[in-house]
Amino acid sequence: MNYTTQMDAARKGIITNEMKIVAEKENIDKEILRKLLAEGKVVIPANKNHKSLSPEGIGEGLRTKINVNLGVSKDCKSFEKEMKKVKVALEMKVESIMDLSSYGKTSEFRKNLIDMSPAMIGTVPVYDAVGFYDKELSDITVDEFFDVVEKHAEDGVDFVTIHAGLNRETIEVFKRNKRITNIVSRGGSLMYAWMELNNAENPFFEHYDRLLDICEKYDLTLSLGDACRPGSINDSTDACQIKELMILGELTLRAWRRNVQVMIEGPGHMALNEIAANMILEKRLCHGAPFYVLGPIVTDVAPGYDHITSAIGGAVAAANGADFLCYVTPAEHLRLPSLEDMKEGIIASKIAAHAADIAKKVNGAREWDNEMSKARQELNWEKMFNLAMDPEKARRYRKESLPEHEDSCTMCGKMCSMRNMNKIMNGKNINILREDN
Repeated sequence: MNYTTQMDAARKGIITNEMKIVAEKENIDKEILRKLLAEGKVVIPANKNHKSLSPEGIGEGLRTKINVNLGVSKDCKSFEKEMKKVKVALEMKVESIMDLSSYGKTSEFRKNLIDMSPAMIGTVPVYDAVGFYDKELSDITVDEFFDVVEKHAEDGVDFVTIHAGLNRETIEVFKRNKRITNIVSRGGSLMYAWMELNNAENPFFEHYDRLLDICEKYDLTLSLGDACRPGSINDSTDACQIKELMILGELTLRAWRRNVQVMIEGPGHMALNEIAANMILEKRLCHGAPFYVLGPIVTDVAPGYDHITSAIGGAVAAANGADFLCYVTPAEHLRLPSLEDMKEGIIASKIAAHAADIAKKVNGAREWDNEMSKARQELNWEKMFNLAMDPEKARRYRKESLPEHEDSCTMCGKMCSMRNMNKIMNGKNINILREDN
């Protein structure tokens, strides 16, 4: 039986090869996964032209996935440095990379990335439009916007961020309700500017069916962007954010009628006590579609540490229903991330995702922690390193400060609780002050 997209296959009762791989990775029954795909509660972003892909599922009942943003910019245009980041990110087993390149040989970078990456690849085509056509934003035509989307799809991109919910109606709500930071979404601000300069409707909203044609042709997953995401905790959960979310819910239903897979993008900066309610709102207004969040960043006053502010918010968000976390690095708001910034951002996001998976009772999540706890009780350092989320750092810290006794560390020495409890429970003397063991 033929099918156009993963959702189309699921609705026809077909279990695709991609579904089989995801079911095995997630330790979930294939038929349960197929049903969730058919309902739109899970997506498997898998462009027909991405031949190196190792598919991943995003959504209800599955592990929380993380995304890494990479790409060249005008101020930092080293193709080689960004490609080195790609290789390290893949070594760290990230599930997704978004190529946010906005300058130079974007097509070459994107094609190389797709050719080598088993991780799913996402893009924001509007970033690429200015450089691709070498035209000012206001001069780009509707056809040219859609041609860029199709070019990315043809290259093999698995999902695209499209800010289709920022229509004239949303803009009017935005104008009536003042914010401190206005529109902070880069793609959203570009689309807002184009609409204002041309006194026109958002082409991706006005010609949404044309966008769905492209998505259906390549099985391109639509990541409906949050142009009105809050860029400060003052602006969160306001009128325009919710207005846009309502429109995204309507666009989700239209996409599903065409068997197009959909994710919804979300905040942004947000006070800790608002996060759980925002997750409920998204799932309700967008009919259970997977939720992809940036952060949320829970305070605005920690530049240089926003991987931490984001991990705090990300753990709360994912524990309350978010399915996909976009990493944030220490360089957020300050510069293009370095390789080390990227690594710190990945680890912080992985910690947040895993903490949430424990709370959500995802298959196998708690077992990993239990294995680490057993290794600690046994004082089995090698096993601890192998189980660690970042084995390299754990080994380095141990090596940099070796204890007198192997069955302890330089924090507690012979007062180590694990060491002494093991001895006492085996009927031995703990000998804290004497030189013998």
